[in-house]
Amino acid sequence: MSGTSPTARIFSSDNTAGASPEIVEAVTRAAAGQTQPYGADSITADVRRRMSEIFEHDVDVLLVSTGSAANALSLAALTPPWGSVLCHRDSHINNDECGAPEFYTAGAKLVPLGGDDAKIDPRELRAAVRHKAGDVHSVEPSVVSLTQATETGAVYTRDEIHTLGSIAEDAGLRLHMDGARFAGAVAALGCTPAELTWRAGVDLLSFGATKNGTMTADAIVVFDRSLTAELAFRTKRAGQLASKMRFHAAQLDAYLTDDLWLRNAGHANAMAARLQEGLKAIPEVGLLGAADANILFCRLPQQVIEGLLADGYVFYHDRWEPGVVRFVTSYATTEQDVDHLARAVGRHAA
Repeated sequence: MSGTSPTARIFSSDNTAGASPEIVEAVTRAAAGQTQPYGADSITADVRRRMSEIFEHDVDVLLVSTGSAANALSLAALTPPWGSVLCHRDSHINNDECGAPEFYTAGAKLVPLGGDDAKIDPRELRAAVRHKAGDVHSVEPSVVSLTQATETGAVYTRDEIHTLGSIAEDAGLRLHMDGARFAGAVAALGCTPAELTWRAGVDLLSFGATKNGTMTADAIVVFDRSLTAELAFRTKRAGQLASKMRFHAAQLDAYLTDDLWLRNAGHANAMAARLQEGLKAIPEVGLLGAADANILFCRLPQQVIEGLLADGYVFYHDRWEPGVVRFVTSYATTEQDVDHLARAVGRHAA
């Protein structure tokens, strides 16, 4: 393992990467002087303007510190306490939010659905949006939540989102998108952000950035601005209205400038694709599912897993079923990092 640093062996999550230099510099600039608090500053206004340009829509933007906050607050604004959130059984909100959606919605129920590559099956959704609708003895189907990119690294295409959005709209349901890795999906598909969101029926987007270069800033992008007032109160009540909002805003302003968000995501995707190609050449490796973005699942022999761990590699390997591992690349992953990992897998497989 000579020639690699300890950080170069971490493939557990894109959250392990630091922050892009452009973003660090923007925060430093924002620290100078004084300005109005609670989002009444010029940088926060610039972020809203940039978002409106990027999405080709007059949007409102609420800056928050975590993706969990963005998801939970968005769902709370879309779902009554007696409602239900229809999501994939492998979605982040269903498995990794510690009950935050249920807490912030004051008790709404998550109803998990199936589908390949962690994408909701339209047939299941058509049945679910009508299931016990109007029955006072049951929760009321209220919102559909899509994870883009999915927890397995697949992406919803523009047509797939439109199909699911149409099913939701026809049944009177709202559509939320958990875009923790939204930049990766845009980079992978080559579609415009508008095509993958409001033009396909999305009402609210949890716009992820911390996995892709920022430090402490994500956002809720509001396409249906009738929801903004309620979201503003919910954000304050949840402790997510930062007094020095300009530091969140500075990160996102730099993130959106000169397409840094897409360049970072494109690089992370390319590194996952490079790793996939390297692993394809090893007969003992079984690649699993789609790897459209920056997440790669595969099946490895136990001796390979143990050998990689002994080498100091960090990755998830015991969360699903025996032998199934997940590798995640980031904007900071290098070609050398990926090639070292692929060679290590080959060496231990042999």
